[in-house]
Amino acid sequence: MNYPTRFLAPLALAVAFSAACSRPAPPPPAPVPTVNQDSIDAAARARAAAAERARADSIARAEATRRAAEEAARAAAAERERAAMAAARAAFATMIYFDYDKSDLKPEARTALMAKVPLLQANANVRIRIAGHTDDRGSDAYNVALGQRRAAAAKRFLVDQGIDAGRIDVVSFGEDRPVAMGTGEENWSKNRRDEFEIIVGGENLRLP
Repeated sequence: MNYPTRFLAPLALAVAFSAACSRPAPPPPAPVPTVNQDSIDAAARARAAAAERARADSIARAEATRRAAEEAARAAAAERERAAMAAARAAFATMIYFDYDKSDLKPEARTALMAKVPLLQANANVRIRIAGHTDDRGSDAYNVALGQRRAAAAKRFLVDQGIDAGRIDVVSFGEDRPVAMGTGEENWSKNRRDEFEIIVGGENLRLP
């Protein structure tokens, strides 16, 4: 081997070795993810619990809405019943009025008496009293008799509608219990009246 060849061979090896050393090292392999089954199970349980709570809350809200609606309906029905009973009692208590020195029933008096009939029919245990009154003209004895005729006229009308006569008492107070004091037709007309009172069975009335 001549001199140049011996010199070039080691030089070539050195260059090759240097080139090999200067290349970057390959990246390390990516880590393989590990599966944590406990975490997966815990997450699944949390989702299931959240879904169950949401379902239970939805059911509770629906039940509360239903109960509120039922309560409102019951309250409305009770209020309607109270109003109807108040109206029935007011209709029963409505007084009727008479012309001077008369005991004949006027058309408006007959209408007011007819409004009392349904309550009496629906409550067969009820007994009532009709009290006749007059204004202060005439003698005491005459006015007591006139008040009695007025009460009797209302009783006859109710009996004609099918109400048992034994359930109706009549009394006259004549001129002794005026509702309007003083003289003049405005006051006298208010005193010529029949009043109506439930004397037995008024505590537990049934609606017609």
